[in-house]
Amino acid sequence: MSTTKTRPFRTWRIIAVLFAVLALVAAGCGDDDDDGSSAPAPAPAATDAPDPEPADDPAPADDPAPADSDDPAPAPDPEPEPADDPAPDPEPEPEPEPADPRGSQTTITLAVNPWNGSAVNVAVAAQLLESELGYSVERVDIDENAQWAAINTGDIDASLEVWPSGHAANVADFIDNPDGGVDNAGLIGPVGEIGWFMPTYMLDVNPALATWEGFADPELAGLFATAETGDQGQFLSGDPSWTIYDEQIINNLDLPLEIVYVGSEAGILASLDAAYSRQDPVLFYFWTPHSAFNNYDLTRVALPAYSDECYARDAEGGIDCDYPEDVLFKIVGRDLAENAPAADAFLRAMSYSTADQIQMLAAVEGDGLSVDEAAAAWIADNEAVWSAWLPS
Repeated sequence: MSTTKTRPFRTWRIIAVLFAVLALVAAGCGDDDDDGSSAPAPAPAATDAPDPEPADDPAPADDPAPADSDDPAPAPDPEPEPADDPAPDPEPEPEPEPADPRGSQTTITLAVNPWNGSAVNVAVAAQLLESELGYSVERVDIDENAQWAAINTGDIDASLEVWPSGHAANVADFIDNPDGGVDNAGLIGPVGEIGWFMPTYMLDVNPALATWEGFADPELAGLFATAETGDQGQFLSGDPSWTIYDEQIINNLDLPLEIVYVGSEAGILASLDAAYSRQDPVLFYFWTPHSAFNNYDLTRVALPAYSDECYARDAEGGIDCDYPEDVLFKIVGRDLAENAPAADAFLRAMSYSTADQIQMLAAVEGDGLSVDEAAAAWIADNEAVWSAWLPS
């Protein structure tokens, strides 16, 4: 009996203890809530409830810190600095002007010597330099000796018919000399010969006049005398500036002749024409090629044969022989190739035959054309010749 009474007592004691513990726990929880020092409540257990659907078109937020947070709001991200504007593309450089094929010099100055062969050469060159290559051309009348210094200094650019027999010293001074300013620009084409000539009908008077020995006879030389020369036979010459050795030849061969200068090619031709029309004696300085041989029957008087040794005596006045054959050539200023390359190439290439030149001379001296008219006619008929002179 005593056992059954004991069990209810124990039970109530246990229940009382549990209530006391619960009361202490409850009191402890209330204190923690008041001072805010309690540990965070455990996260609620996950459930299988579906996530709430997002609201339509939510407004963007900058994720502000909670209003009741004591932490300072984070500084907003700095605005990105605007990128430097890219540098504009550089303006394309203008393409350089194409080089003028004429060069820096566009006016060409050509020497015209006092005979028609030189004049027609220059007329042909001038017309083609202007029409085909676009240069301006100036022509300067000048004697064949003075032209060398002018070309050397650049006052004249070229001469197109040099007779070499009278210019050995000029060649040495201006071409062969490294300090000279003149270039040999090649052959013009015709081959010239200077000599003494008379109408062939004088051989009918006396065949001995065919050689210089016939003129050593004062009686035969006297056939050519004039009021101006008295007893001496007259020897007609042109311009004293030409290549002339006749005073030396006459003196060294002791011939009874006196030189009379008429000043020009035209003067010689006028005297020849007057004498020829009357069948009078006339002895004169002349040359080939020349159109006069188309109009007059002329004979060249034979002088002692040319030799280098003979002309080596020029300095002491000792020439006593005939003129040499002259292979005619051109000269240009040494700077022309740099300053006017197309003109320089053209002038160096220019070359035609003796027959070509005589054709133009005949048009001038026989048909009365001007040198420019004769040159234009030749150009019109001979494109195949002159087109080869043009630089490619």
